Amino acid sequence: MDMETKEGMMEYCGMVCKTNTWILNKDQETLSNLINGLVENKKTYGYQSCPCRLASGNRDLDRDLICPCDYAPLDIKEYGACYCNLYLRTDFYETVGKIFVLVPERRPVEKEKAVLEYFKK
Repeated sequence: MDMETKEGMMEYCGMVCKTNTWILNKDQETLSNLINGLVENKKTYGYQSCPCRLASGNRDLDRDLICPCDYAPLDIKEYGACYCNLYLRTDFYETVGKIFVLVPERRPVEKEKAVLEYFKK
C-alpha cells in the first residue's frame, strides 16, 4: 500500500482499526482532513506522524507520535477516541454520543520541549 496517497493511508488506518478493534471517525470532513494530514506528514517526514501534534521531522523525537501514537490505546479506552478523534472505540457513537471529544494531551511536556529545542538548532 502506498501511504503517500489518500487511498493507501485509508487502507493503513483501516488495518490499524481491525488490529485494535477500533473504528474510524464517521464524519467525512474530519476523516478526510486527518487522512490528508497523515499523508502530508508521510510525504514530508517519511512517516505518518500525528496530524494534530507538532512533529520535528526527527524520527527518534517523533517516534511516540507515529500514528497510531503511543497514547491512542489509553485515550480510546478512557475517552472513546484518540487525541485527533481519528480512531474511536467501537461503541463510541452509541455511548459517547458526541461528534467530537476533547482528549487531554498525554504527551509529556519534556517531549514537547525537546521538539522545540530541535527546531532551534
